[in-house]
Amino acid sequence: MTDIATPVTDEVPPPAPPGGPGTPAAPARSYAKLAADESREDYSLRYAPHSFRRWSPSTVAGTALGGIAYLADFAIGASIVFTYGFTSGLASILAAAAIIFLTGIPIARACAKYGLDMDLVTRGAGFGYFGSTLTSLIYASFTFIFFALEGSIMAQAMHQAIGLPVEAGYLVTTLIVIPIVFRGMGALAKVQAWTQPVWIIGMVLPFVVLAFEAPDAWGAFGSFTGTEGASPGFSWVAFGLGTGVALSLIAQIGEQADYLRFMPARTEANRRRWNLAVLAAGPGWVVIGAAKQIGGAFLAFVALEAVGKTHALEPIAPQIEALRPWLGSFALPAAAVFVIVSQVKINVTNAYSGSLSWSNFFSRITHRHPGRVWYIFLNLVIALTLMEMNMFAALNKLLGFYSNVGIAWIAAVAADLVINKRIGLSPPYIEFKRAYLRAVNPAGFGAMLIASTVSILAFFGLFGTYAEAFSTFIAAGLSLVFCPLIAWATKGRYYLARPNPVNGPHVEVVDITATHTCAVCETAYELPDIADCPVRSGPICSLCCSLDAECGDVCRKGAHAGPVLMPLPTVRPAGD
Repeated sequence: MTDIATPVTDEVPPPAPPGGPGTPAAPARSYAKLAADESREDYSLRYAPHSFRRWSPSTVAGTALGGIAYLADFAIGASIVFTYGFTSGLASILAAAAIIFLTGIPIARACAKYGLDMDLVTRGAGFGYFGSTLTSLIYASFTFIFFALEGSIMAQAMHQAIGLPVEAGYLVTTLIVIPIVFRGMGALAKVQAWTQPVWIIGMVLPFVVLAFEAPDAWGAFGSFTGTEGASPGFSWVAFGLGTGVALSLIAQIGEQADYLRFMPARTEANRRRWNLAVLAAGPGWVVIGAAKQIGGAFLAFVALEAVGKTHALEPIAPQIEALRPWLGSFALPAAAVFVIVSQVKINVTNAYSGSLSWSNFFSRITHRHPGRVWYIFLNLVIALTLMEMNMFAALNKLLGFYSNVGIAWIAAVAADLVINKRIGLSPPYIEFKRAYLRAVNPAGFGAMLIASTVSILAFFGLFGTYAEAFSTFIAAGLSLVFCPLIAWATKGRYYLARPNPVNGPHVEVVDITATHTCAVCETAYELPDIADCPVRSGPICSLCCSLDAECGDVCRKGAHAGPVLMPLPTVRPAGD
């Protein structure tokens, strides 16, 4: 099989080897050892080649869904219902789930089809090469906010189970994920598979116990008005505010995409399994997520009288109270094991996805890439700081604010994929390489800025009570309108700097898995990861192109903007 990827990152060329004629010249760029190891790096800044997508659709989907084992859903659902009451809270959770599901469908399909993560899809779906750096920060903030939230829940469980001080628990929850995330997709797939049976039992058992021991609890839960004096029945203001909190999870599609990019190519033989796996592992996560929010609110309601409001919002306490009738003194260790397993499953994903996002951000800003694994530590330090600052106490306000920005981004990408590409305002494929993209595309980037700015002003009450409550709807609506409107007004000219002559939509490609050897790092990459470079007078891989700080972008400017004559690609022999 063709050797695809050993490079991915250092940037300082090594000194030329001594010797006279016949001595092989060193490549113009070599990559640091950690960054060159794709078992850890997982093509963090580039297209995932077919040769690396060795998992079946069901394995990829199972791994992706394993990452949504988190119990933040329990805390978020309980917080919404305790604040706004059952009727408005339930409507909020279901409305947010519907929005997340619909916007997630086109994004999931694009990531799985093209083998790209959320950042690379965002580049080609209306944001441009540098325009998507801002969304990389938005996504990175999602991963460390939710890592901190999940870590806080795990620390609470360890405090209950063994008396470990919560502050020390924060450190333990941070350190425990590092060995797993360090190893990349292979290790993550194993962890998700091995822990799944324990998680399923732990998730289902409390509800089975309550079905026998408290059969009337669901009826009482349906008339619950919350703990904050919410009015009985439905309230539009409460519905809007609750939906805003639940919509903070919309960026979860990015974490699903980090797995979906390893989906094998869709063929006639696997078409049904592929479509089902992408739907389940992409937007399908929110079906389980909404059920967990409602279930978590129910468990918290049942435990409210026994443990009080503060502890009822911490998933460990309701879990213990639900299990106590059947397990007695074993309820505490059983609940603690379930919580810790759940939080490890999600926080390895948070740390992994955060490292990808930071890598994408810094590679474009600094033209350096020491390796994905180093950014794990940056993400974890920020998350640990948030935990130590007790972000759990300000959950609703923090998530409500974040959702305004998150939904403006996701809605703009979805609008480009669903509207702009279908009516010809946007190229019919996802172009992610620097050599062919404009720096900033006002279609998606401008729509996101307008939508998030207006919605944040609304969120802080500038336009009145109803606008404050429905700020996230404002963000989504403005993004959906402005993305195609700006693309139409600019006639789509800010998508591509020049046509892609290597594997663009008008190029006849016999074998997409054929490879070119990068003229810089001298490693073979499949055609979608290759650009033609006038500076190198030949092919260049997408990462070496990103890291080049001295080329002056001549391929996109002036007389050099035309295609470069390149050698024929190397086609993988049949059977390899």
